[in-house]
Amino acid sequence: MVFGRMSAISRFIYEQMPNFDVAGYVLFFIIFALSVLVYKLGFAKRLPLRQNIVIYLFLFIGCLVLTFLAFFLPIVEGLMVAALILIIYKVRMRLEKRGTTA
Repeated sequence: MVFGRMSAISRFIYEQMPNFDVAGYVLFFIIFALSVLVYKLGFAKRLPLRQNIVIYLFLFIGCLVLTFLAFFLPIVEGLMVAALILIIYKVRMRLEKRGTTA
């Protein structure tokens, strides 16, 4: 009943893991890793170590909330799309800086 309403990646993770506790941690880790990637690609600037620690602490807390939402909303899929768009943007910017076009 609940599996039918879950988002695709969340359902896949919960079906493949040995138990629900491990699946929850895996889902959280995936969301946190993708959030860090999106932050680094799109928003990060050079900051002192203390400020970086505070930012990643709040990112960690925010990912706890996103993990609960990821059961029924496509949070992981959205983060993957955001990361892909930012990767394409960074590659194009680097190519334009060199003066070559793809």
